[in-house]
Amino acid sequence: MNKVPKATAPSTKHMRRWPASLAVLVVLALQLAVPAQVLSLPRWLLPALGVALLVPLVWANPFHLRRDEPWLRWIELVLLGVLVVFNGIYLAGLIDYLTSGRVDNGMVLVKAALLIWVTNVVAFAVWYWEIDRGGPFARAPEHEREVERADLLFPQMTAEIPGWERWLPGFTDYLFVAFTAATAFSPTDTMPLSARVKTLMTVQSAISLLAVAVVAARAVNVL
Repeated sequence: MNKVPKATAPSTKHMRRWPASLAVLVVLALQLAVPAQVLSLPRWLLPALGVALLVPLVWANPFHLRRDEPWLRWIELVLLGVLVVFNGIYLAGLIDYLTSGRVDNGMVLVKAALLIWVTNVVAFAVWYWEIDRGGPFARAPEHEREVERADLLFPQMTAEIPGWERWLPGFTDYLFVAFTAATAFSPTDTMPLSARVKTLMTVQSAISLLAVAVVAARAVNVL
């Protein structure tokens, strides 16, 4: 006789703050290693701005998302915008260096492209995490913020498998979405539903395509 699976308690992984904060900190630290050949701004500027914007977010919700304030969400979105804009500037500097005829070190291209690609993945992972269905506070049933329409369709949302009924996406799930979009240049197992996420995924894939497919291919020839 088949046993009826016991009801599982809802996971709290969707309310963890520290994975997103740690990912952003790692990306900010990596900015100190951007090659000088592609820099058009002071090396310290992005890490300084990023840390300044990250401090109030971590102070309000250091490990789990408990304090819901509208101004905190705006700070998060500004931080993400700063990351994407600076990453675009670095990509433009890399393309300019690539087409200027000054390329004499393939490792510079590889290193810069890798840093841009990693920053691209993390920035958009946090962006998807922050806007999907109105953000993590809206997705969580224990908070009062009104949930919006789904922006991303995860396989777990359609699966009729015991144990997944109460599943909610956490930051790791959005990181995987961003990683696959930056690697395949298109959605894989998770489909974008809203126009805003489709726009974000288009921008992310374009940045990844330029950084990896074009720059890295040229770097191989230089090497």
